[in-house]
Amino acid sequence: MVILRQKISYSMESFSEFVTKHENDDIAGLLLSGKFPDNIDPGLAANTIEVRRKMKRKVPSWYRHPELVYPLKLSGEQCSSEATAMYKAALAERIFRTDGRICGHDLGNCCRKPRIADLTGGLGVDSWAFSLIADAVLYNEMNPDLAAAAEANFAALGCSGITVKSFMTVSSHGKTDGSRRDPETGTGHTASREMTPENIIGDFRPDIIFMDPARRSADGSKVFLLEHCSPDVPALQEELFSLGRYIMLKVSPMADTDMLLKRLGDTVRQLHILAAGGECKEILILMDREFHGECTVTAANFHGYGAVTGPGACNGWAEMEFTLAGLRENDCCGTGNSDLLREGALLYEPGKALMKAGAFRILDRRFPLEKLGRFTHYYILDAEASGKLRDELEDFGKFFVICEVLPLDKRSIKETGKKYPEAEVTARNIKMDTDTLRKKLGVSSGDSVHIFGLRCDLLPERKDLLLVTRTCSNRRNSGCKPDTSEGR
Repeated sequence: MVILRQKISYSMESFSEFVTKHENDDIAGLLLSGKFPDNIDPGLAANTIEVRRKMKRKVPSWYRHPELVYPLKLSGEQCSSEATAMYKAALAERIFRTDGRICGHDLGNCCRKPRIADLTGGLGVDSWAFSLIADAVLYNEMNPDLAAAAEANFAALGCSGITVKSFMTVSSHGKTDGSRRDPETGTGHTASREMTPENIIGDFRPDIIFMDPARRSADGSKVFLLEHCSPDVPALQEELFSLGRYIMLKVSPMADTDMLLKRLGDTVRQLHILAAGGECKEILILMDREFHGECTVTAANFHGYGAVTGPGACNGWAEMEFTLAGLRENDCCGTGNSDLLREGALLYEPGKALMKAGAFRILDRRFPLEKLGRFTHYYILDAEASGKLRDELEDFGKFFVICEVLPLDKRSIKETGKKYPEAEVTARNIKMDTDTLRKKLGVSSGDSVHIFGLRCDLLPERKDLLLVTRTCSNRRNSGCKPDTSEGR
């Protein structure tokens, strides 16, 4: 039996059976149908069914457990994915194991695992991942319904070593750092007690404190500055460091990284940009009480478990690390070797992780690439470049084989559109956007052709170019050979 705060009691077997049976039903129709047994709460079951649909791809390990309960739909949208949660766990384990001394222990010879306090527990996906590598985990969530569901879910998942609490975090001077409201009822969770991080943590003694501050104000509107999130981490920073050496923060992928670093100071040791499926998913910040200097920035791209191996690989994530000083240098435009801009060469498009990290300023200094322009973040690579180099770059972006290099003028646009009626289109750093260029070309989406309209600074006279390319297949699977044939 499972009992939630609303005094809802039900048989786990009958609940999971109902959820599985109606997994693909229309939720609105199901609620109106009256098909719910007397011992199953309709709202809880409906929310669980909706969240489970998201979990099928987002957290597949949880989806395989139909007995898990999800009282709030929003929690399923806001929770970490399984991939990003595992990345956090791997990062926590890595920093703890490789980092000199904590509490007088030489970690190189110490078998102790880290103790992690998750002060903004939510659905509990991050706490679950932490429990796989930690000695003990403290999960705290201010919404008592969510905390009760997490406790039941942890038990169903067979998690051990997770302590569940439900408190609202307040700043050290006693002022509540915002108030999360129930997204469905608009009411505050008055049942949770307001306490400082010190009182919440008690005698837990964490090595790492994890927080995912809520990015909504008390009235439900979005906030963007870190100090406006709940809890206010900058205001709590000194107190948090008195409780543990490391603070790990998850922040919005839309956050301004320069502003974050400025606001949090020189205890920021590492900044990680996580991307998957062509989207920037999260920004992670690792702060170290004993570190005072310039942080490193890591761009990480998820390819699937087991898809990436060797140096720079972490649980299916490819990683590329940069120094902050290097990222802040002015844009370079290669050596000006325009000979590479030819048929058969490769065009490289950096992925979201590299772009968010600001690595477009440094790629042509780290690798033998020619940048098309200071504000055109595309690169040319010789097709004969080593496979190792291309494999490394492909982990963080896409390659295209250049078929034609044309001036961006009316004649070229008209002829190219007729020659390639089906193609993907991208415009960057020219006087028209992608939709406008697509309309001028008159092409429909499809085929393996990709037409780029790009500003180029490599040539003696700066000009806008029309590059006709073909998608370069993944070299790990089927090889990547230039195809310059004119046939479609």
